Amino acid sequence: MKQSRLSDWFKSRIGFIVILVALLWAKTQMANIMDFKLYQGASPVQWITLLVNPIPIALLLLSFALYFKSPKLFYPISLIIYIANIALVQLNVIYYREFSDFMSVSVMLGYDKVNQGLGASGFALSNVHDIFFWLDLIVLLILVVFRKIRLKAPAVAKFKAFSITSFAILGSMLVLMLSEMDRPQLITRQFDSKMMVRYLGLDSYTFSDAIRAQKVSEMKSSAKKSDIEKVQKYIRDHNVPANAKYAGIAKGRNVFVIHLESTQQFSLDLKVNGQEVTPFLNSIYHSKSTIGFDNFFNQVGQGKTSDAENMLETSTFGLPQGSLFATQGSDHTFQAMPSILKQTQGYSSAVFHGNTASFWNRNNVYKNMGYQYFFDASYYDTSGDKATGYGLKDKLLFYDSIPYLERLQQPFYAKYITVTNHFPYSLDSEDKDPNFQTTDSGSKVVDGYFETNHYMDQSIHEFFDYLKSSGLYDNSIIVMYGDHYGISNSENKALAPILGKDPDKWNANDNAQLQRVPFMIHIPGYKGGFINHTYGGEIDVMPTLLHLLGVTDTKKYVELGQDLLSDKRQQVVAMRDGDVITPQYSYINSVMYDNKTDQPIENPTEAQLAQAKKATDAAHEQLRVSDAINQKDLLRFYTPKGFKPVDSKEYNYSNGLEKLKNLEKQRKSSSRDLFTIHGNKSTQPLYKTDAPEKDQPRSNTSRIQQINPDQGDATDGGNDKPNP
Repeated sequence: MKQSRLSDWFKSRIGFIVILVALLWAKTQMANIMDFKLYQGASPVQWITLLVNPIPIALLLLSFALYFKSPKLFYPISLIIYIANIALVQLNVIYYREFSDFMSVSVMLGYDKVNQGLGASGFALSNVHDIFFWLDLIVLLILVVFRKIRLKAPAVAKFKAFSITSFAILGSMLVLMLSEMDRPQLITRQFDSKMMVRYLGLDSYTFSDAIRAQKVSEMKSSAKKSDIEKVQKYIRDHNVPANAKYAGIAKGRNVFVIHLESTQQFSLDLKVNGQEVTPFLNSIYHSKSTIGFDNFFNQVGQGKTSDAENMLETSTFGLPQGSLFATQGSDHTFQAMPSILKQTQGYSSAVFHGNTASFWNRNNVYKNMGYQYFFDASYYDTSGDKATGYGLKDKLLFYDSIPYLERLQQPFYAKYITVTNHFPYSLDSEDKDPNFQTTDSGSKVVDGYFETNHYMDQSIHEFFDYLKSSGLYDNSIIVMYGDHYGISNSENKALAPILGKDPDKWNANDNAQLQRVPFMIHIPGYKGGFINHTYGGEIDVMPTLLHLLGVTDTKKYVELGQDLLSDKRQQVVAMRDGDVITPQYSYINSVMYDNKTDQPIENPTEAQLAQAKKATDAAHEQLRVSDAINQKDLLRFYTPKGFKPVDSKEYNYSNGLEKLKNLEKQRKSSSRDLFTIHGNKSTQPLYKTDAPEKDQPRSNTSRIQQINPDQGDATDGGNDKPNP
């Protein structure tokens, strides 16, 4: 009799809702344990909230279906809410495997700007257990089709529905109260998305982030000109002058900025199986013509590569959540390197990137930054095996860019964005060096990483050889930097033995110290090169480069970083999630670590606590100022003396080659492009590459889209007027 009553109860609408809540709880726990790994390192209170938090919010959402009397409404609505929740978990699982973070609303809203790239590794990011996110729906569909289950339970009284909704709200409030007791200001600070999910759950984090995104929109609309005065005061108080020893030593030279995709500092000088992973980069790093940095950290947030670009070009951080490029970049005000160098020293500018122009919304952002030309995937043959899912392979990008590079007016500021060293770090067999044997770590990601590192190193070697043979080398500087980590925290224990570390003793500070990325400035002919041990990051690149290039009056620009070569700079590295790294100590998730012992300091002294407060206050102030600048778009209220705001409408990225040819004709004998200097002959024959795909004919297949949003390529006969 009891069994019959229980069976009848589960067939009721309330029983149906309880079953859906239980399934959502089980799937969330599967993700928490197997993918997010949120129980690892969790406190006792966090264990409780992790176990409980999926229940009240799922019950709250599903309870709304109880207010509909008709079965034709109740069951579809409850299933739509259920499926939406599963989709939210599944999407976050996929995103987390790539970025070690949760999707913010900003990321979701900007998804169309990044899905071209994310789709490239989507299959590689899938796992066998993902089927359990959806298996029950398949079973339910079969049972309904064969009428083993009849979805026609009678309606629930409104009082019962209201009681269930109230119970769910009460449960959510108890979870929030417990979380705030254990972690004060959890909602208001929102520095750490993982902490938010640990305490409140994925749904609540997403709702909270949506409210934050709305507040950002309101902040931008309510911003006043007076807000910029606080920013200017910060700049006056923190700006450091150029070091006279280095100021202007690269003035007038061409600038190459080579973006080393996903490259971490540990790859430099690393040997596997007795072989150097990056032999050419090692030689440049240790050259007497190179100023290198070994305590240089990536400071990106969820915007990853786009955050790194933003920091290098503007000396402001990315957003706390989401990508500045993707969500605000289309109409954002920048005062960036390309426009500053153009207006102060007459530089032309271009970006060379083998992926679609709309990836990270670059086709719009670059115009707002003042980049004159953008040679994206539509300018290259990306057919067949010539591209990975993230764009044209590096060796081909450098080689195929020459017809455009040699037409740029000198001096120029040219950025190359490499892509082959990108997750999932897989190379076609024809691109692998038969003389290089990678590791056997048990992780395909780690083993593949060193192979793609090695390929990237070879591609840069080929490019340097071309620069020398073409005559560009001696009158240029080459800046190389890693944009962000390549090996995510989930793979670091497989990496640990290769770095001589004990994986069983690996801790949060080890993860933090691995956020170092290469940064080196190679100045041909300069003999004072060295490896600088100062602590800094991507936020500091812009003032450093401007000073080297002779733009020393930088106090008028809004730069949050400090010249890495200045003796007066503070060595406090602010990470986007609020963690802080200094030469002596690191502050990770509110835990203080001694960098010498790599261990947490259990009972810090008063002096250590004071030092910690000083460092964290400085870092968090820098982040707050940056967020005010970007979230409110404050630079629209401030124009530095002598600086002309960029008008993006003047730029069109179609027909780049024809535009450059026309500019060359206009300048006649005064043209300073390499093509003219070489007697109107192309320098591409001087480029030597062993890329096996170089001579393959164009085919009808491609791993990426080849679309120029500005409607055109180099041959369509459209707008050929040179960009300003």
